[in-house]
Amino acid sequence: MADDEKGTLKFDRFTVIPAERQFIDAERPVRLPPRVFDTLVLLVRNAGKVLSKDEIMRSVWPDSFVEENNLAQNISLLRRVLGETRDNKFIETVPKFGYRFVMPRSERAASVPDIEVEGAIGDPTSPIGQMVREPEALELPGTRYAQNGEVNLAYQVVGEGPVDIVFVMGWVSHLEYFWKHHLFASFLRRLASFSRLILFDKRGTGLSDRVPLNELPTLEQRMEDLHAVMDAAGSERAFLFGVSEGGPMCALFAATYPERTAGLMMFGTYAKRTRDVDYPWAPEADERSKFFETVRRDWGKPVGVEERAPSMANDHEFCEWWAAYLRMGASPGAAVALTKMNAEIDVRSVLPLVRVPTLVMHRKGDLCLRVDEGRYVASRIPGSKFVEFDGDDHLPFVGDHESVINAVAGFMSETVWQDVPERVLATVMTVKIVDIEGESIRQRIERSISLFRGSPIDLGSDNIVATFDGPARAIRCGLAIIGDARRSGDAVRVGLHTGECDVVGGRYGGVASELSQRIAAFADEGTVVVSRTVKDLVAGSGIGFNEIGLRSFEGIEGEWRLFDVID
Repeated sequence: MADDEKGTLKFDRFTVIPAERQFIDAERPVRLPPRVFDTLVLLVRNAGKVLSKDEIMRSVWPDSFVEENNLAQNISLLRRVLGETRDNKFIETVPKFGYRFVMPRSERAASVPDIEVEGAIGDPTSPIGQMVREPEALELPGTRYAQNGEVNLAYQVVGEGPVDIVFVMGWVSHLEYFWKHHLFASFLRRLASFSRLILFDKRGTGLSDRVPLNELPTLEQRMEDLHAVMDAAGSERAFLFGVSEGGPMCALFAATYPERTAGLMMFGTYAKRTRDVDYPWAPEADERSKFFETVRRDWGKPVGVEERAPSMANDHEFCEWWAAYLRMGASPGAAVALTKMNAEIDVRSVLPLVRVPTLVMHRKGDLCLRVDEGRYVASRIPGSKFVEFDGDDHLPFVGDHESVINAVAGFMSETVWQDVPERVLATVMTVKIVDIEGESIRQRIERSISLFRGSPIDLGSDNIVATFDGPARAIRCGLAIIGDARRSGDAVRVGLHTGECDVVGGRYGGVASELSQRIAAFADEGTVVVSRTVKDLVAGSGIGFNEIGLRSFEGIEGEWRLFDVID
């Protein structure tokens, strides 16, 4: 059927209403990412005509420069949503040129499988299930580099599936050694059989830039590195798959950038690595010290294989590979330093703020991280799904990795693209101006906020409020403002809190903003005062704190532990 008078496009069982940005499968509305919707409209309006890749990219991204893989990702997602099969094609690839929409516009043609199918893996009607059952042989990926500031981050992209997965390995990693053992290589190939799989080495490890041992990355910096890799790989939105220490970092990213996170998957993960009254599973200080000594003494051997892969601990080939993988991933000093940094991780306050679909997986007998830790993480994330597997292995690619693949594919198949949440995790800074010697202080504060990549949300007469993606950057901005005010004879107070912010019309508000203002009012002149959440999230940054104690604020529920930043 041709376009009707309202511009509605109809083909097979689908209806596209460009004016209302609606895509309907039979009678069921399906939400598509904006650029994917625009790609579909362009192709359908030009049904039967070959459109070049350049032509499509100019139309869909008129004001941006993007790589071809952005377009390829859109096409892959459309094919999945449309339920393409070999016998029922909608989009034809014209090699080395572009694409053509080949399905005639009619009320209804042959039936195609529905995209949302329970259980994905065992069901041949599920596009993801089909791909997982019949993975194609893949060439080894080339290694490319993304930049975050001055740091170069090694990454690889493998597979051409309809959605992106960013796989974040824990502790240390080495991209090219991923592929040197058949178990790890097979696991990654299976993931890449139903996704476009993005792998990277965190800064300080593997093929990414090594950093001084006293400048190892914080969780915040690693989150920003993930952001840079996604940008370089042309991934607008992805499922995050964090293993072990990669889990907390992915959770922080998902809470901070929900618009870039299609879903969160964590395997063998934790919330913190220092034992506490309400978190009794983390190692004691003496246990950790013993492990540090083991690393220093035995690095070059298969360190930790008994806890991480007990089912392979007697396999000589695997142990040799594991030892080489660790050696190539980090030096002994870096491994110890990274382990100490990981020991300071605490994302307990972040977990309730994750608003994306979440799957937490853990093996019941995990000897490295107890299953109770996985249960804890899942219990703190609203609406998350928790899956326990039999076995003792910590690494997902050893033991029964088929069950892990099945759980991942099923979760991704069941996940529906969501609107960007109206609440995000952000660090809110309030600068309270106490005494002004000159009017230029306001301009200088705004310049400092801009320099540290903050976003002003309120420029009141007495308070200036801004948001930051990361707490460490916000603290350093606050210290810079305090120092500048001191030199100019002005007096200011700075309060910081990291928490959930309401986003309405691009404006931030809510309890996090109110609390930062109360903290700023409480602070002494010339000081930066932060909540415990801020302190916990900058572990490893080198920023020092003095504890003030618990404080309550009228109109805000609960007691808040506050800290002075050591200038």
